[in-house]
Amino acid sequence: MQAPGLRVTGVLALGLALSACAGAVPSAGGPAAAPGGATAATAGSGPQRDLTPEEKKIIVAAVAPSLRDAGAAKYRWAKFPAMTMEDSLNYCATVEAKSPYAAYDGRQAYIVEVKLTGGHVTSATMGLIAGGKDAALVGKMCAKYGLDPNKAT
Repeated sequence: MQAPGLRVTGVLALGLALSACAGAVPSAGGPAAAPGGATAATAGSGPQRDLTPEEKKIIVAAVAPSLRDAGAAKYRWAKFPAMTMEDSLNYCATVEAKSPYAAYDGRQAYIVEVKLTGGHVTSATMGLIAGGKDAALVGKMCAKYGLDPNKAT
């Protein structure tokens, strides 16, 4: 069975690509200087808020194509910065769902890049999603931004 090895290799390659982008291009959602010396990576350390229902729909629309039976998925939502001067941030949380890859079924951690207008999510792009033992890879990527998908409720 060669396919599972190729999938893992693909996930690792994507993780490395995201890692390379994390510090290279601030406008792509990597750490960027904000007023007061804060960065997108530490944006989670300030006041937090719940996402609005509309913001959740936007994120679900970005995550759902990576799932099998997306309508049955159960999302757990992490808090979001209450105030940010950024126009894009990375957001990490988890979803209980079936994956197109059986080994990833169940709890899957994901990271999406969200675009913001007036501090509210207006679009989202899937960055990385993985379940099973590879969920830890996503957790490590999220940690680079000061985020923890395991804190999603």
